[in-house]
Amino acid sequence: MRTTARRTARHTALAAAALLALSSLTACADDAASTAATGSGGDGKGTKVKIMVGGLDKVIYLPAMLTQRLGHFDAQGLDVELLSEPAGVQAETALVSGQVQGAVGFYDHTLDLQVKGKDVESVVQFSHAPGEVEIVSAKAEGDITSPKDFKGKKLGVTGLGSSTDFLTKYLAVKNGVKVSEFTPVAVGAGPTFVSALQQGAIDGGMTTDPTVATVLDKKAGKILLDMRTPQGSEKALGGPYPSSSLYMQTDWVNSHRDTVQKLVNAFVKTLKWMSTHSASKIAERMPADYSQGNKLLYAVAIKNTLPMFTKDGVMPENGPETVERVLKAFNPNIQNTEVDLSKTYTTEFVDKAVG
Repeated sequence: MRTTARRTARHTALAAAALLALSSLTACADDAASTAATGSGGDGKGTKVKIMVGGLDKVIYLPAMLTQRLGHFDAQGLDVELLSEPAGVQAETALVSGQVQGAVGFYDHTLDLQVKGKDVESVVQFSHAPGEVEIVSAKAEGDITSPKDFKGKKLGVTGLGSSTDFLTKYLAVKNGVKVSEFTPVAVGAGPTFVSALQQGAIDGGMTTDPTVATVLDKKAGKILLDMRTPQGSEKALGGPYPSSSLYMQTDWVNSHRDTVQKLVNAFVKTLKWMSTHSASKIAERMPADYSQGNKLLYAVAIKNTLPMFTKDGVMPENGPETVERVLKAFNPNIQNTEVDLSKTYTTEFVDKAVG
């Protein structure tokens, strides 16, 4: 009887322990699910949000890091983790796969994704011009005097399927060169772009600052087309071209409206700050390594790119239509599909932030 009683007691204790362990695991799972659903990091720093940027050190995406450096995320009660990929198309992939809640990249990805069955929208527009520059290598500058000369050339882009790829294809088609008549080469940005230019791996390419400033400083190439200003965008693309933005999956936006509003509030505050401060003052706020050892050249890069930015995060009038027209010129997916532009961006959060 004693043996039976001891066994019963031991079994009861084991069952209780197992039940306690199962309850703990269930609670942990519930907590994890709750954290994923609410975006709360649970670390006292505020609501956790991960944002992938298509190149954190690129001046065209400067508002992302600057917002963090100015403390505007913290002021909104947000714990924002900024991650970086070398090309916008990789930031897009990270967003769609659910690795991050937001992506800082070109607005044109929202149209491209819509025709692929993905609902993504820009919630705040950083710019009304691409900020891109078509560079020709010093070796090929006599052979390429306009996009009409792209035929047979190797042209650098940050990544295949990136916005630099899109714009290069448009410039070619607009000037009578078929997409199949030149070779896009994925060379990234920064040192890899400069090296490809110097070594003859590409005849030219599309890039942004600070790479542009470095190329000119090293006399590795010259500017063929400058789209860092609204005027340059109008000349090359026929209208305003909203590019850098924060875009997110529509379902996430609709289920996390308060968090999205805080993000937009922070970015709009940064854009306003940028509009009232000099390039050198902005450069001072950025991480020291972004200048790559040349603070003066970095400030020049920022100064040359500043005209591309909006002052309030508002989508420029007729901007989405320009982007659609550009993409339809060469992208068969968009040519054969009706794009609902109203679903590619929202002004709701910016209107509240500005107001």
